[in-house]
Amino acid sequence: MALTLSVLLLLLLLALGRSTDSGEQPAPTDSPMHLHYELPPVTYETPASYSAGPISILFQMVHLFVHVVQPNSFPEDIVRKIIKKEFELSADYDKVIYYEMGVIICAVLGLLFIILMPVVGYFFCLCRCCNKCGGKMHQRQKESGPFRRKYFAVSLLVISIIISIGILFAFFANLHMRTRIQRTQKLADSNLNDFRTLLDQIPKQVDYIVDQFNVTKERGFSDLDNINKVLGENIRDVLGSKVIPVLDEVKAMVTAIKETKAALEDMESSVQSLKQASEHLNNNLTTVKRNMEVTLSSSECSSEPMQQICDNIRASLGQLEGTPGLDELPSVESELKNIDDILATNLDDLVDQGYAFFDNIPEDVKAQTEGIIRDAKRLLNGVSSEIKKVAKMLPIQGMLSNVTGYINDTETYIHQNLQKVETYDSYWWLGTLITCFLPTLIVVFFYLGLFCGVWGFDEHATPTSRGCVSNTGGIFLMVGVGFTFLFCWLLMILVVLTFTIGVNMQKLVCEPYANRQLFQILDTPYLLNKEWEYYISGMVLKNPNVKLTFEQVYSDCKNDIGIYTTLKLDNFFNVSEHLNIEKYTGNISSKLENMNLNFDKTVLLDEETRKKLQTFANSGIQGIDFDAFLTQTDQAPVKVNLLSFADDLEEKVNPLPSGNVKDDLQGQADTIRKIHYEQVLPMEQSLSNLKETVMTVQRTSSGLQDKVNNVLDSVDSAQNFIENNTEDIIAEEVKKYAKILLGHFERYIQWVKETITEKMGSCKPVATALDSVINVVLCGYIVHPLNLFWFGIGQATMLLLPAVIFAVKLAKYYRRMNSEDVYDDGEILPMKTAPRC
Repeated sequence: MALTLSVLLLLLLLALGRSTDSGEQPAPTDSPMHLHYELPPVTYETPASYSAGPISILFQMVHLFVHVVQPNSFPEDIVRKIIKKEFELSADYDKVIYYEMGVIICAVLGLLFIILMPVVGYFFCLCRCCNKCGGKMHQRQKESGPFRRKYFAVSLLVISIIISIGILFAFFANLHMRTRIQRTQKLADSNLNDFRTLLDQIPKQVDYIVDQFNVTKERGFSDLDNINKVLGENIRDVLGSKVIPVLDEVKAMVTAIKETKAALEDMESSVQSLKQASEHLNNNLTTVKRNMEVTLSSSECSSEPMQQICDNIRASLGQLEGTPGLDELPSVESELKNIDDILATNLDDLVDQGYAFFDNIPEDVKAQTEGIIRDAKRLLNGVSSEIKKVAKMLPIQGMLSNVTGYINDTETYIHQNLQKVETYDSYWWLGTLITCFLPTLIVVFFYLGLFCGVWGFDEHATPTSRGCVSNTGGIFLMVGVGFTFLFCWLLMILVVLTFTIGVNMQKLVCEPYANRQLFQILDTPYLLNKEWEYYISGMVLKNPNVKLTFEQVYSDCKNDIGIYTTLKLDNFFNVSEHLNIEKYTGNISSKLENMNLNFDKTVLLDEETRKKLQTFANSGIQGIDFDAFLTQTDQAPVKVNLLSFADDLEEKVNPLPSGNVKDDLQGQADTIRKIHYEQVLPMEQSLSNLKETVMTVQRTSSGLQDKVNNVLDSVDSAQNFIENNTEDIIAEEVKKYAKILLGHFERYIQWVKETITEKMGSCKPVATALDSVINVVLCGYIVHPLNLFWFGIGQATMLLLPAVIFAVKLAKYYRRMNSEDVYDDGEILPMKTAPRC
């Protein structure tokens, strides 16, 4: 079965090689990086690693023993000569002997054991039949007898326990081998299913990659349909970054002109209103003052004490006058007229036209590129068709059907021969059970002998009077000795055979496979084929000069790398050449880069508008006497606070006796209050508003000439920028747009290359199957248990020698003797034969 799976691996490589021979290549496809596509993960049934379980500790122990017996390094030169069929035992026997020295010594010792044990047993039986070698049923009593008996019993017990452990080692090894061999069918099926999964996934992965081009194409279509946003808005933003701020400045200047006009209108209105209000106030105050003079001129004010009060009131009438200067405030009608002339042209419309030019750029781009978009879509659809054609032209299905046929044939072969494997395993299992049974039987006799001997021994009984239980124990021990001589040499034959096979398999196959020395041997140039430097590249690529090694292929497959990189198919089929994006998108790129976008010439500020702004700067606003206005607005409308004046008047009038004077003066006080509330307070509010308006106009007119000049300079700079850089900006943005659009496909192609070379068709099942054949089945299921088996049986067999010695010695103390030594006045007399049980 191991050989079958190995052949399967080669068939897969051969199938790949045949496919490449036919001039057919695996075609890659991709996915857009923007969406971060990845191949769907593939799950395989066979575990990537193998663990023997707790028994691996025993395997490691045997490995240490094997390294002690066979410490030499892997014989690379000898193996190379064997593979090349140049090995001659007569010439290289010294190297073989040197390498196999430890094994030979152990095997020779085993052969000596096999030869000598039957001979020794034969002569031992003859010796005992002649009442020698402990065969005489007479025991001399010594003072050290009890100690010797205990020593022999303990030693035999310890040896028997160690022998039992060795037997258990052998049994567990056989049990492990049997249970694992029974799993071989499942392991083979899982590996074959992994191969099928691999072969099924490759066309699915190809289809998946091809399908991802549609996603990329749709993304490209989206960019084409939204060219007004992707390209047009970028052009607008780049141009606008220099021009929009200038338009904002012009807009702000137009707004300032409007605000100035509104302020001048308010200012002119306030001045005229204040002039009228001041005239009306002065007339009313004059009337009040005249009326009070008439009242104060009456005869009632000619006598004391009224005369003094009237004189005081008369003296204060001079305060009832308006503040001079309000009627002298200058008019701003001329400045206002200049502003009106400026605003006769709708400056907002002119500025809005500049804004509209930039706002319309995206739609202008879309309108001018409709034909290019149609052509680009047609070309992209053609690329999609070409990629699908390339995918269909690939001989993947034929290649995979061939490999699938090999897998099906292998599976059939495995199923047909699995019954033989199970039959042979049953024979081995039965044989090893018998093998374990023989030393177990011997040890059981030793245990029974010890048990009966120890339990039935009577220290006070003489050798001739020992009980039946003790005598039975001695007989069991001798039976064990007899079986030992009968079977131990047979056990040693099996041990020597399995030892020789197991150690060499461990040292020549399992260990060099684990450290990859086997691959290094196979990678020796011109080893497997005298005309090929690298065998696997000659077999797969038909080019033996390409450095493709077994070790590299195994390592790459182990690391889950794709078949393309593992087999270096770039030497046969260059993905980069077949996936050259310019081959498919060259026409698209040229069409986009040759895109000619024309925009209507835009004049940010025509000559008339420039003159209007210059006129605004020279409109005379700066010549207004703002200080005079502000000085006047800081003064009250009248010289005195009318409310205080009225209150003071009433206070003066209150002492007067009742009469016409008092009544008239009190009425005038009320009139003064009324004038304050109805005329002075509104005038004060008008003065406050006028002050704010004057300050606004003053602020607007401050540095007006410089402001206008700066705006005009900015406009000139922006106009020059548009005229001199628009074409370059459009060309640069078109290149960026083409780069964005084609970048989707470039990233797609790059993803395809990476996927094909690194991920698609991961050959991990190949490495897993090879591990299953050698590391798992051959070494894990067979060699390691086999080594543990001979180690356990060999240990038990070798320990049977001291066990025989101690059992013979100990049986003398348990069996009933025919005679014994008796002491009578210093003379030893032999006793009669003891009665039987």
